[in-house]
Amino acid sequence: MLHNISLHEWAESRMAKGKIAFSIEEIRDAFPTYTEANLKLPLNRLFKKGKAISIHKGFYLLIPPQYQVRGILPPPQYLDALMKYLNRPYYLGLLNAAAFHGAAHQQPQEFFVFTNFPQIRPINKVGVKVNYISINHIPEKLLESRKTESGYLKISSPELTAIDIIHFEKRIGGLSRAAAILQELVDEMKVEKINLDFLNLFPSISIQRLGFVLDKILHKKEIADHLYNKCMEAKIKFHRKPLKASGKTKGFSSDEKWKVIVNTKIELD
Repeated sequence: MLHNISLHEWAESRMAKGKIAFSIEEIRDAFPTYTEANLKLPLNRLFKKGKAISIHKGFYLLIPPQYQVRGILPPPQYLDALMKYLNRPYYLGLLNAAAFHGAAHQQPQEFFVFTNFPQIRPINKVGVKVNYISINHIPEKLLESRKTESGYLKISSPELTAIDIIHFEKRIGGLSRAAAILQELVDEMKVEKINLDFLNLFPSISIQRLGFVLDKILHKKEIADHLYNKCMEAKIKFHRKPLKASGKTKGFSSDEKWKVIVNTKIELD
């Protein structure tokens, strides 16, 4: 219980300690004599002054002076705290993870966070959008931890990022963009990470498409051959499926090795 301290002073003291977020439960614990109405007024003052922002129901960000013009913190700084509050496993993926691995021309303003079910609604605050992609299993062994200004962040490894951008290529602008990112990402990938656990994460068609792009578009024979050999060891059956899922398949040739119907042209930047 706090005596003779305002919510504004409480928030300032948290920020001074490097804490960039707080929950409604923490405010209630700190000010147990306050009613909900008593708390609402000083909270709204913090919002109006640009000192805090509601990012999720019951979860708030404190905005340090250097970010007050922008009005929000970059998502990599608060995602770990938010996902802990929601008690959800997660990782930052796709173009955002690729950027951490040095494989992006510019930092995207749209963020993709992978988590489990049930689905979480997207966050769209001050022009920055956070999308949530729900999957059945978060592959902890294929995640990396990165230091941020306010703590740590879980991101997908180069190998997981590579297959994610192929599997979810529609989310990032199509196969040509996925291949261009993969071209910059491939040198960060480690062949020993492409094992049975890795292969079990995705349907065979996503593995086929990844293999085809690595092999026939980027000409990264060493890693493509390793991927192919591991698929053969695991007795993964390749079926003839289109390279572009939504494209027509009649009248197009198939790649004999990866068994993909080459129904689209992939163009690198």
